[in-house]
Amino acid sequence: MSSQTVILGAGIIGVSTAYYLSQHQEPSSVHLVEPSPELFSSASGYAGGFLAKDWFAPSVSALGALSFEEHRRLAEEHGGREKWGYSPATCIATLKHGVTIVNNAPVRLRDGTSRADAAPVVLDSLSGKTPTWLRRLDGDHIELISDEDTTAQVDPFLLCQFLLRECVKRGVKLHHPAKPLSLSTDEKGELTGVRIVDTKSSAETELACARLIITAGSWTGQVFRALFPKSELEVPIKSLAGHSLVLKSPRWHAGLESNGCHAIFTTHNEGFCPEMFSRIGGHIYFAGLNSSTLPLPDAAAGKATPYPENLAQLRQAAREILGAGAEAENDLEIVREGLCFRPVTSWGTPIISRIRDGDLGAGMATKPGAEGGVFVAAGHGPWGIAMSLGTGVVLAEMVQGRKLSADVSGLAFGGDKTTVYAN
Repeated sequence: MSSQTVILGAGIIGVSTAYYLSQHQEPSSVHLVEPSPELFSSASGYAGGFLAKDWFAPSVSALGALSFEEHRRLAEEHGGREKWGYSPATCIATLKHGVTIVNNAPVRLRDGTSRADAAPVVLDSLSGKTPTWLRRLDGDHIELISDEDTTAQVDPFLLCQFLLRECVKRGVKLHHPAKPLSLSTDEKGELTGVRIVDTKSSAETELACARLIITAGSWTGQVFRALFPKSELEVPIKSLAGHSLVLKSPRWHAGLESNGCHAIFTTHNEGFCPEMFSRIGGHIYFAGLNSSTLPLPDAAAGKATPYPENLAQLRQAAREILGAGAEAENDLEIVREGLCFRPVTSWGTPIISRIRDGDLGAGMATKPGAEGGVFVAAGHGPWGIAMSLGTGVVLAEMVQGRKLSADVSGLAFGGDKTTVYAN
């Protein structure tokens, strides 16, 4: 099965899809197109990398479980602990003394909210499971919220690099930095090609294409609109911006924390819910300050510039939660500061779907069945890394006409979605 396949967007969903597609078709028939001058410069490289097996709404529960097991399998087979920091994680929720939790919408992770309430269990025993780097004060309420072997941690940037290396090694073609310009059709109006332009040299290339997959994250709707201007369909992918810090703490003790990483969900007086994820090697990812109002930059602009006032707010919260106290406020080392844009839908779950030919616009069609099609996968919100591998598996199966490994029928899209809240 070697129908020419073009994937627009080489973030973690795109490279995961290419990885699994190339297991079942000639890899050189798979093309990845990415406009950003720096690979993995948004959510794929700057997300927390937290994985969960059963923290999901019913429509994505099968996909979440499949993806979690695929993360585990891939790590076991390819040395994921050493190559991309895969590790089991212990999840803890803390309610800081005197802080009131703001309104909760955990699955969608909107402004000021926490996803800790999506955890399916609350356990009592914390013996030996509280990290050494978390500052605890009298009156703090702490709960263990993960069952054994149901949560894990990765460094998403390193995972993306691994997946891309494997794709290119197999023969998948990477076009970077490049962006799509237009589509070509035959005399029957069926999709036959995608014209792309190298954004450095301005050289244009025509890629043969019978199957088009759009995995452009927050930019997915823009890409669809540009390529299908006659379509009346709106692909309603919006963006949720998130600032983050990567820190090192002198209270990190590798020997005491060698059994696994920690995920900490807490509260703060500034009206947001900090999230902290420790990683193998001593780094702590600190985030939770999100906004749905920050403007989405151009996809070809590269890495987004963080807002100084938001970084200052994060740094202050980190000192209060992870610092040693007023006498040692500045003992946290900032390794990296970041801003990324996560793709979200208003109903809280992603789109993983073939777009009906009738929704592509007048004069546009695709070859039937597994020989062609236009597909979209985006809108995973805070769960993009967690659901990435499962999405790649299922989307590759969908595109190639194979039996699906998880039921994603609730994620199909035909323009008739309504706004609902995942639970």
